[in-house]
This record gives sequence, structure tokens and C-alpha cells, in this order.
Amino acid sequence: MKKKLIYVVLDGLGDRPIEELGNKTPLEAANKPNMDKLAKLAKMGVVHTVGKDVAPESDIAVISILGYEAHKLYTGRGPLESFAVGLKVEDGDLAYRVNFATREMSSKKIIDRRVGRNLTTEEATTLTKEINEKVKLDGATFTFKNTIGHRAVLVIRKGGKLSAEVTNTDPAYEKEGVYGVAKPTFESIIMDCTPTEGNEKNQRAIDAANLTNEFTEKSSKILNDSGINKKRISEKKLPGNLILSRDGGNSLPKFPDINKKFNLKFGCFVEMPVERGIALLTGMEIVKLPLPTGDAKEDYPLRADKAIEAMRKYDVLYIHIKGPDEPAHDGDFKAKKDSIEGIDKFFFGNLLPRIDLKDTLLVITADHATPCKLKAHSGDPVPLLMCGGSITKSDGLDSFGETNSKKGSLGELMGHQLMGLFVKHL
Repeated sequence: MKKKLIYVVLDGLGDRPIEELGNKTPLEAANKPNMDKLAKLAKMGVVHTVGKDVAPESDIAVISILGYEAHKLYTGRGPLESFAVGLKVEDGDLAYRVNFATREMSSKKIIDRRVGRNLTTEEATTLTKEINEKVKLDGATFTFKNTIGHRAVLVIRKGGKLSAEVTNTDPAYEKEGVYGVAKPTFESIIMDCTPTEGNEKNQRAIDAANLTNEFTEKSSKILNDSGINKKRISEKKLPGNLILSRDGGNSLPKFPDINKKFNLKFGCFVEMPVERGIALLTGMEIVKLPLPTGDAKEDYPLRADKAIEAMRKYDVLYIHIKGPDEPAHDGDFKAKKDSIEGIDKFFFGNLLPRIDLKDTLLVITADHATPCKLKAHSGDPVPLLMCGGSITKSDGLDSFGETNSKKGSLGELMGHQLMGLFVKHL
């Protein structure tokens, strides 16, 4: 019988030692008997998901750890997320991933890049309607669509004549070649969108930058006057009166079909639009799931049940769990530790008794590190655990964590090498 692969990616799992946790990382400090049980049976190593010392965004990291050379195929996060939520992106359109954020209207100071993380999808939907109805651009059109919470996408169109060679207005991220990279530190001000270096005379880049800046200012005025934001202020909440743009792209990536690439049938669990876009464009089937409620006791047993059901249909099940990343962005190491413990107890605790590791290769890793001290992605390598399948000899390590992973026999790996390694152990 053909062996199966369950590939679990815990978003932002990697971290650095924290004094308050006894100089352990949240993963190392967590009470996680199920993952530690797997560690005793596993081979371990560490992964540079995109490249050494690269602090990747989730999209390029996921593309890489699915076995693609991201730098050859990546066209920006904007097109991926726009495609995922049903927006058409033609060559020469400019698609951005954007955030609702909070600004001081009298200056360019950003008060909060995510509106305090409490903008509801319902509130964002109303604000989106106001933007689409009231903002008009000079010589161009656009479509704005909110996704989940403070997240949204923006597609600007000018007859297919816009370049993606422009900078972000979001100060937390910058372009390095084709990649969007998290900055370790940044000044919290709205950045002007400008043509990238070498494109200062490129008219399509000039037009793209001017239209982006025009949209930023016009939408901010509309948002600031919105009844939704006035109500939020009366409730002592931050207003969502700014749109921050990043990772623009002007074409969709063309991925080889992942099922044909590895001669295996892939299914996936995804939570965020960017993961959905990658799944659709690589040919993975998306397993229908309710959106996470934030309650580990409800969300993870359901996902374990669905995983067992899905493995009857698929050879590979890719499971992306957002859990640890958000508290890490907030610098909340206790909440990150709690998130890991919830995943261990309610996901792995329900999954492991129902799978046979002789027939199943189980992998746990991350798309990137999000150290709580930084409140941002970093270039730290992430831990990797691989057990079951054809693995008969473990590394003899007693727990899953960053320190032990560095001692593992798998050594240091690059993200795009992982799928090839896993297939060899099926």
C-alpha cells in the first residue's frame, strides 16, 4: 500500500530564547506531550525556508516549502491574494495585498498597522463598499475587496499599462528583488510609493506609483469620515482610516501542477487568502472547512477529524495552521506558547491515535520564524520534525524545539528541497 504524507505547517512557529521562559523558546517551553512523543521517533533538522538570513513573508515561504524555486516563479503577494478572492488580474494590472490601518490625519504617522487587530470583517465590508463607491482615480479604475479582519486586496487597472516595479506604502515590508521581506525595524510612517531603483524613468512605474499614492490619500479621507470609524472612536477603538499597500505584482504566477510534479494527489487545509491562492494556482484541492473561531477546543478536533477523512482521498495533505504567528506579531510569548499547547492537545491529541505511522509520514515544520522580541518575521531557520513512513531509526532526541532540531541528522535544508526529501520516505 502506498504510504501517505501529512504535512503540518505551523505559521510563525520558530522563535528565539526568552528570558521569562527560562531562556527557552515558546515551542521549547510549551507543554506538548504529543509533539514530544513524535520527536522521540523522528529525524529532525532545520530549514531555511527561502534562503539563509532571509526574513520571508508567508507566501514565498509556502511556495518554497511546497517544492518550488520561488525566485523563478514569484510575481508578488498581491496577485496571489487577489486571485484567491475572485478578482481578475490581467497582465499589466497592479494587484496589492493591503491592510486597513490607523493613522494620524494631521501627519503621516501610523498609530497601528492592523487597526488594533479588532476590525471585524463586517466593519471592513462596509468600509470596502464606501471605498469602491466614493474613491475615483485619475485615468484609472480599481477594485478593492476586504478578506478577513483587517486584510484586503487592491487591484488598480490602467489598460494593462502598470508596472509592479514600485515600493510599498507599508513601512514594515520592503522589496528585495522579487521577494517581499519583513524589516527588523522601521519608522512607523506612511511611505510614499515610488518607482524602484533603476525604474525612475519607467513611465509605467511612475504611473503605478502615482496612482497608488492617489488611492492612499483619497481612500484615507473617505475612511476617516465613515460612520463606522466614528462609531469605533466612540467605543474607544482605533479607526480604520488608512490603507497600507505592499507586495504589488502585475501578473499571476505560473506554477507547474504539484500533483504531476510529484506524481501524488494533494489536498490542503488553508485559512488565509494567500494560502488559498497558492493552493488554487498549484493544483491542490482545498478541503472545505469552517473558518477558525479562535477556540482551540472547537477548531482543532474538527480539523483532526477532517484530516482523517481527507487522507482516504489524498496521498498528501498539506495543513497550514495560523495559530502561533499572530501572538508572535504582538510580542505575546505566553499566548504563543498557549497556542502551541492548544495545537498539541486538541489537534495532534485527536489525530495521532487514529493514524499508523508505518503507513503515514508525518511532518511538522513552519513557514518562517516570528520571534516575539521582534514582533516580525526573521531569517532564523525553522525546526523540522519528520517521522513515520520509511523512517526506522530516530535521532534519539526527546523533544521538539529549535535547539534539538539543530542537533538532528537532517542538518540544514533549504525550503525547496523538502518535498523531494519527503517523497523519498514514502
